[in-house]
Formats: sequence, structure tokens, C-alpha cells
Amino acid sequence: MADYVMTIDSDVEDAEEILVKPSKKGKGKGTELEEDGTALNPEFTFDLLGDPFADVLGGHGTMEDLVHGSKGEPISVDDIIARRKLTAGTRKRRREAEEDSDEGDGSSEGGSSDDDNGDSQQSDDPLATSDEGEDDDGMDDPSGEEIIEDFEDYGSSSGDDSEHETQAEKARKAAFFADDSENKSVHTSFLTMNLSRPILKALTALSFNVPTPIQAATIPVALLGKDVVGNAVTGSGKTAAFIIPVLERLLYRERGIKAAAVRCVVLVPTRELGVQCYDVGKKLAAHTDVRFSLIVGGLSLKSQEADLRTRPDIIVATPGRLIDHLRNSPTFALDTLDVLILDEADRMLSDGFADELKEIIQACPKSRQTMLFSATMTDSVDELVKMSLNKPVRLFVDPKRTTARGLIQEFVRVRAGKEAERSALLVSLCKRTFRIGVIVFLRSKKLAHQLRVVFGLLGMKCDELHGDLTQEQRLRALQSFRDGSVDFLMATDLASRGLDIKGIETVINYDMPGQLAQYLHRVGRTARAGKKGRSVTLVGEADRKMLKAAIKHSAGADQVRHRTIPPEYVSSWATKLDGLKDEIAEVLKEEKEEKALRQAEMEIRKGQNIIDHEEEIHSRPARTWFQSGKEKRKAEETSKKEYQNAPEALKTSKAVKSSEESKPKRDKFAGLSRKAKRRKLAMEEDDQVGENAMVKAAVRNAKKAARPTKIGIPEPRRMKPSKMKEKKKKVAVARKVTSVKGVFDRDMGEKSRNREGVRANARDSIGGMGKKKGGKRKGK
Repeated sequence: MADYVMTIDSDVEDAEEILVKPSKKGKGKGTELEEDGTALNPEFTFDLLGDPFADVLGGHGTMEDLVHGSKGEPISVDDIIARRKLTAGTRKRRREAEEDSDEGDGSSEGGSSDDDNGDSQQSDDPLATSDEGEDDDGMDDPSGEEIIEDFEDYGSSSGDDSEHETQAEKARKAAFFADDSENKSVHTSFLTMNLSRPILKALTALSFNVPTPIQAATIPVALLGKDVVGNAVTGSGKTAAFIIPVLERLLYRERGIKAAAVRCVVLVPTRELGVQCYDVGKKLAAHTDVRFSLIVGGLSLKSQEADLRTRPDIIVATPGRLIDHLRNSPTFALDTLDVLILDEADRMLSDGFADELKEIIQACPKSRQTMLFSATMTDSVDELVKMSLNKPVRLFVDPKRTTARGLIQEFVRVRAGKEAERSALLVSLCKRTFRIGVIVFLRSKKLAHQLRVVFGLLGMKCDELHGDLTQEQRLRALQSFRDGSVDFLMATDLASRGLDIKGIETVINYDMPGQLAQYLHRVGRTARAGKKGRSVTLVGEADRKMLKAAIKHSAGADQVRHRTIPPEYVSSWATKLDGLKDEIAEVLKEEKEEKALRQAEMEIRKGQNIIDHEEEIHSRPARTWFQSGKEKRKAEETSKKEYQNAPEALKTSKAVKSSEESKPKRDKFAGLSRKAKRRKLAMEEDDQVGENAMVKAAVRNAKKAARPTKIGIPEPRRMKPSKMKEKKKKVAVARKVTSVKGVFDRDMGEKSRNREGVRANARDSIGGMGKKKGGKRKGK
């Protein structure tokens, strides 16, 4: 079936079909195992035939892009900057022309200023000469970096904060997890795993020759139908590790229209990761009849509902959109689900997704197989018990949660009182050393957008990726970065998990994340599949604890460096950025005004549509959600707090729980009036005696009698209202008579109607009287 990729506002039924194109790179990567079995082949490329996001966006410009909406083209910051530069240059030329007319000797000054019209913001670039004198790879400059020395004490003293398991925790884990001593078979080839020919053919086409450690450990166990909890370093092929066994199992499913059903659901935390998993799955299932469906937010609801009505075999979904379809798509359910997979499971098990995950698990059958995977997977029983796992097998290829072996970590110190120089440090790094294939991670969407404007004003090709963008803008930003159209990508942690983007040479952390897992995922965007990469982190005085943890979890001590940036470069860029503040504010103001105009136009169109199609709009059923608005806002706040500062949030939650436990419990009669208190006491006494049971039974019988009969069973006849009234009157009169006349007042001689015997018929003979047997007697 054709894949329709549209925004939520573009429910167009006559959309064109998209030709599916293979991708260049995915997550399952072949390796050459060394003695320790953990090394990956640096020469391996996932797929040479295409790009996963090109499949969704619809090609290389040869056909029309289907990701569009009713809101029109998004506002481009580059257009605003170019327009402002053009107007600034025009004004400059006018001023110079006026000066030339007034002063005859000003021609030479006007000529020198005309040279700066092409890039007025870069005329006084303090690093222009140093860029020309340096090599393209300035990372080997001894003045720019040195082996870390002043941080060694963090690595040596890290034993104080190491996590120690108590005997009780070990006992709980031993009881919860299955014994993995049986699963010790080592597979050095996919041919020894008893996989079917269509899957082996797809693996060969994708150049999968040797399984990675996580694939060799997971596939045989998953084929047995066991629950799996998997952990491996970033870029080690976890996606293929869970898709291959699912495809193998589905090859033996029942065929036919009546047997079509949803057999597997893959849950992912972000839309972009969903697109990537969907693409990898389609390529691995290229020679089978297994059908995939992509159910993520930002795409057309109508096309997704139409796709779900065909009952695809595997669904790749985000939790929110999956719950939306479970509640509002009448033909969609998960009753036939066999396998539930959580990619980036530690994020899905966090408090931010807790309510949504609980709702999804309730809709799944208990007899399912569940598989959890992440680079920072936890084996805490308290976390995993939410998933209702059945003796899961723990497959931790990277139990220490280390970084990739080819990753060199660099740290740039931000001294106390100089936090305002972070932007200058970032620009210095990007101008002087790291010029292509750089992804910059930031904590907030607002800061990512501001730095994107700064880079645009400085003439650097840059794009942004965060949650405030539409789905079209997010996909286009990723595609531009993959194609090399932009050299820098400003991203929030939306892009930190799972994304496998070819060409990322450097990851820069503008600020240290609040938790180690987030840091490992960020730096895991580079040095994937055995290749080399570099991460640079700006570390402040408040980030010492996180720096200590990062050094402790590094793959080797020789891969941790301390980079120093000459202070004269930093100060010069800080001065230049201060001069750009007014220009940045003007660009943001103009963008805000354009957004307001677009919003007003959209509201006008919306009102006109409501007037023109009022009956149709109001006839549509309202979409429901499993949470109230208050509960949804509370979940969002919990997720935000957990992301911003996880350790402090965890401490506060534990403190709140302990304080709640220490508080005296409230009396059950507290706050009740005297009347309500007496009533509650009387009800409790009735419960003890057992009289309430009769009342409750009567209530149940009354409800049962009022319940409508089942379809196909005729309803019992009901008496007419007139007869009912007559019967009620008779009963009332009888009750009145018995109440007025007592038992001793009644005459004992009078006959009682209740004691009357059987009445005699006229033909019956009484006491021998009447006709005798034998007929008439004959006379003489």
C-alpha cells in the first residue's frame, strides 16, 4: 500500500504515491569480531542504496514533496536575514552616495565599503587569517588541545559514587530475571541462526555478514519467544536485533484476509526515530510479505486510519498517536498482539511516559512477548515491573554503559563568572576547528533558535531541530544535514536518542546534561559502527559531578582530552556577539510579527471554514483522550522537571514520599458533620451485622431487571397501565382491610376465601343422589 506522509492539517485524499527508496544507513551493522567480541567494523556502511528520510520526503526533487499543510510555507530565518542584509546594504550605499556628493574626496572610502556589502556581518572577522593559516583538521594543534591532566583526580576518586548492589537487590533480580546460563551459544554468522531464506537474502543485500554482539545474543533468544531486556553501546545495531526475529516469526503466521491482524508494535519516544525504525524494517522485510505501518504524530490521521483498517503486521508508533487511534479508530485494537517492543526503553519507562505506557499495556494481551532495548538500559526491578514481564532474559552487552571505542571526548572549561562567554566559545570552536558535520546539543528550544539566528548572521550554514517546529520542518532539517546542505545542526535532546545520521563528525554539548544517560546518548550520535568521532563539552563549575561520571564511563583514559581555546579569540568573538545583539533582537522581532500575521490569516480561514462547513464539522465525533486536561498538564510538568534536573527531581520525589509516610494518617471521620458521622457509623454497624448484604442484593436485582435483554431474545410482555393500576388498587384495599380488622375480630364461622375447597360441577353426583350406574331400569 502506498505510504502517505502528510501533516496533520493536510488530510488530502488525492495525494500522490511515494516511491519507496532504500536508505544509505541504518542501525543494524555488520562487524568483525575480535577476541573480546565487542569491536565493530569501521569500513562497514549500512546501505548504499538510499536514505531513510528520503523515503519519507519523497525523493531527490524529481517528484512533488507530499509533506505539506494548509498553513503554507514555514517562516525561514535565512530569508529574513538575507532581506535585512539587502536593506542594510542599500541604506549603506545611499549614505555613501550622499557623502560622495557632499565631499569630493570620499570616493576611496566608498569603494572600500562596497567590498563589505556581500557580507556586512563578517567584515571584521577576527579569525579570518587564522582560518586560512590552519589545516582543515585543527584538532592536532598542540595549542588547541592537550592530554587531560587536571581531571585525573575525578577518575581515580570515582569509586565513592559507584553503585553498590545489596544482597536483597541481587536476590530480587535473580528471582525476576531468567537464568541466562543456557544462552551461551556464540554465533559468528547469520547462517547459523536458522533464519529463513527471504531474511538471509535481505541481510546479504544490505551487506550484513557478521552479527554484532547484541544481535548475536538477542536473535536466538527472541526466536524462542522469551522476554528480553537488552543493552548495548550506541550504534551497535539494536534495531536489527529486534526486527530480524520478529520477521522470522511472522513468516509462519496464518495467511488470508480473515487472518490479517496486528502482530507486533514497536514503541519509540520520538517521531524521527520512528521514521528510522520503519525504514530499517521495510528494508529487512523487502523479500517477505510482512507489512509495516508508521503511526507517529505530525502525519495525516486519515491516511493512518485507512492504513490501520488493512491490519498491517508490524506497527511502528509513538505512544501518544497510538493511544489516539486505540480510543478513536473504531476498527483498531491490539487484541491479537504477539510482540511488544520498546526502543529506548529507559526513556519510555520514565515518569513522563508512565501514564501512556500503562494505558497501552492494558490494551495488550498478557500472553505477549516483550522486548526492551536501550544503550542506557536499566535492570532495576522496580522500573521493569511496570511492563509485566515474564522471566525476562537479561542481555547486557555493555553493562558498564561506556562510550564508543572510537570516540574522543574533549572538555572545555568555562570558568566561574564567565558563563556569558559560552556563545563565544561555541562560535570560536565552529569557526576555528569544527566546520562541517557538527551537531550542537542545547537544553532549551529557545536557545537553539537564538543560536541558529546567530550562526545565520555570521554566514554559517545552519539549521535547527526541536519540538517547536512542524513535522515538515523537522524532517527537512534532518534531510538538509544528511545531504550536507548545512554544516551545523542546533538540536535539543529530541535528536539525542537513536538517530543514525551519516556524516556527523563532531558533537558539541553547549551545556552538560543533567544525567549521565543523556550525555551518553548525545555523544553516541558520532563514532557509530566502529568509526571514529569526537565530542566537545563546555563544562562549568556546577558540572563537576557530571564530568566525573563521564570520565568514569569513557572507553579509555587516553581518549579524554582537555581543549583550551586562546582567550584573545574568545574575547574578540564575545565583543562581536555583543555588537550583534540588536540585530538578533530585530530578526526575532520580525519573525514574531510574521508568525502573528500567519496566525491571523489561519484564524480567518478557520472561521470561514466553520461558516461554510458547519454541519459537516459538528457532525464529526469528538476525539477523546484517556487523561483529563489537568492530568495531562501534570504529566508534562513531571517530564519537564525530570529532564531538566533528574538527580534533584529524584531526590525531591523520594523526600516527598518519605514525608508523606511520616505524616500521621487522617482520621476517617475528620471533616464530617455530626449527622454524616452518625450515618457512617450506622452503615458500618449494618455491614458488621450483615443487613447491608440484603439491601445490596436487592439493588443488584433491580438493576438486573432494568437491564435490556440480549439481542435475539424476546422481551417479556408488560401489563397495560390500566391493568397495573387495577392490580395496585386491589392490593391497597386488601392491605387496608387487614390492617383495620384484626384476627380476633373476624367471625370464625364465616368462610374464608383462602380456605375454599374445590367447587363441584352440576354433573357431579353427591351422596349417592342422582342417577345410578347401569342406565335406566326396565319396567315389568
